[in-house]
Amino acid sequence: MPDTVRIASINVNGIRAAVRNGMLRWLDEADVDIMALQEVRATAEQLRAALPGWELINDEALAKGRAGVAIASRTPVTEVRRGFDGDGVDAAGRWLEVETDLGGTGLTIVSAYVHSGEVGTPKQEAKWAFLDAMEKRMPQLNAPGSHAVIMGDLNVGHRELDIRNWKGNVKRAGFLPRERAYFDRFFGPVGQTITGVDGSTGTGLGWVDVGRRFHGEIDGPYTWWSSRGKAFDNDTGWRIDYHVATPALAERVRGYWIGRAPSWDTRWSDHAPVVVDYAV
Repeated sequence: MPDTVRIASINVNGIRAAVRNGMLRWLDEADVDIMALQEVRATAEQLRAALPGWELINDEALAKGRAGVAIASRTPVTEVRRGFDGDGVDAAGRWLEVETDLGGTGLTIVSAYVHSGEVGTPKQEAKWAFLDAMEKRMPQLNAPGSHAVIMGDLNVGHRELDIRNWKGNVKRAGFLPRERAYFDRFFGPVGQTITGVDGSTGTGLGWVDVGRRFHGEIDGPYTWWSSRGKAFDNDTGWRIDYHVATPALAERVRGYWIGRAPSWDTRWSDHAPVVVDYAV
């Protein structure tokens, strides 16, 4: 058995387009064992055709061609859960949990795609409701000693380090103080009272932002770049794709990297994969 398992979170921006544009070549080189996919925009049959040879679990959005999450694994999946139980939240195609095995230890994997939101519109109300549901679900997955990871395009830059042009985005969805305060609580010490960047108070949930812990206090590294101007070439990006791990799993991290394409014209998605090696 290998010493590590390599897990990637990838917003594919349409799995069929990603495969046409070179995703499979990247997968061969990256040697990934498990993938959490977002914005799949495909049926289960289309997903199987795009990714032959993988065990695939998906959750389609209600609207065709929109959203959609999936988990692709080289190891057997033992349990599947979709959405949030009993919350009435718009989670179709946005929250998928599976149980698998990490060298004899149970591992919960979540593929999440948070709404992008838009200030002053129903889109932002849906985002608030989804973040509320996440905040309610996360403590249930973080029992002492548990191994769980929530991965995906969470559509929030938590800190100023996470967005190159943060000053120009403080009033826009994705960097609103209220959105960022959720993440203050997600990553705050478990059980402690946390004062968010917006002044609100709540309880810390004790999860670990793997990327920030691994890279420390530096800008980025970014995972998404706007198609406007020269954002990719200038690395004017956002870090909105995450591995959010329980403390026990975070202690198993052995490597973390962003699969940023070498150039704009070699990208197969507008997001870069976020890849983490966890000790087995």
